[in-house]
Amino acid sequence: QVQLVESGGGSVQAGGSLRVSCTASGYTDSFFCMGWFRQFPGKEREAVAYVDTYGGTTYADSVKGRFTISKDSGKNTLYLQMDNLKPEDAAMYYCAADRSYCIGHHSFYTYWGQGTQVTVSS
Repeated sequence: QVQLVESGGGSVQAGGSLRVSCTASGYTDSFFCMGWFRQFPGKEREAVAYVDTYGGTTYADSVKGRFTISKDSGKNTLYLQMDNLKPEDAAMYYCAADRSYCIGHHSFYTYWGQGTQVTVSS
C-alpha cells in the first residue's frame, strides 16, 4: 500500500554534487518522519539526515554542512542535496519513513525504499 521509490543516484567526482529523490505513494499523510539512510558494504545502515512533520531537520556529523534534506509536499517527494561529495560518501542510499518516531536509527523506521547507489570517484 505504501511505497517509497528512490531515484537520482549515480557516479560523481569528488567535490561534485548530486541530488537523490524519494517519491512516496499510498497513505502517506500520517508520516511523522522521513529520512535518508546509507549503507556501506558489510556495515549497518546509518542515518544521514531526517526531517519531521514540523520541518525540524537532523544531520549526521559526517554530512553536516554538505548535505541538505528537503521535501515537496505537493509532489509527495523527499530530496537529499549532496554537495562537496567525498569518496567516503559512496554507498547505497535509502529513503525511510515512520508514523511515530523521528530517530537516527534504522530500527525506528517502518517504511523503506529499494535504495539508489551513489558512487564517488577521486
